[in-house]
Amino acid sequence: MNRPRVLVAGIGNIFLGDDAFGVEVVQRLARRPQPQGVQVVDFGIRGLDLTYALLDGCGAVVLVDAIPRGGSPGTLHVLEPEVEGSAGPESGDLMLDAHSLDPAKVLRLAAALGSPVKRVLLVGCEPQELGGEEGHMGLSDPVRLAVDEAVPLVESLVAKLLATSEEVPTPGSP
Repeated sequence: MNRPRVLVAGIGNIFLGDDAFGVEVVQRLARRPQPQGVQVVDFGIRGLDLTYALLDGCGAVVLVDAIPRGGSPGTLHVLEPEVEGSAGPESGDLMLDAHSLDPAKVLRLAAALGSPVKRVLLVGCEPQELGGEEGHMGLSDPVRLAVDEAVPLVESLVAKLLATSEEVPTPGSP
């Protein structure tokens, strides 16, 4: 069997200020060498694309996103959300919006469609501002500094996932 595949997925809207945190982190990671079996992708707000990627045989996923949790702007969080089962693909709760990406909905839809993902980690950053109705581009200073901390944090999580995950066959392998 092959080593487990790990998907690092950046989530966010670059037109909504600090919501671009996940996008910025994975763009930096994509410029760095990654271990074999690791895929780094900027999904932005493309929920359907992320759903299909979760169906493509990865054993673990690290989502990177701005997540307001009431802390100080720039605070990093590592969470392991549980992927809840759903009533099935006919459930209205599984409908994806083409203009936003709700990670919980994506994970539920992927699970309902038979995703092999066994482990989900979320690296989140407390935003300072999310752009408001008119939006704006660019990260606030605390979130920009958190990007520098998040890159090695994600790399260390990926290394642990590769070292401890049970092996997951890639598509087409026996």
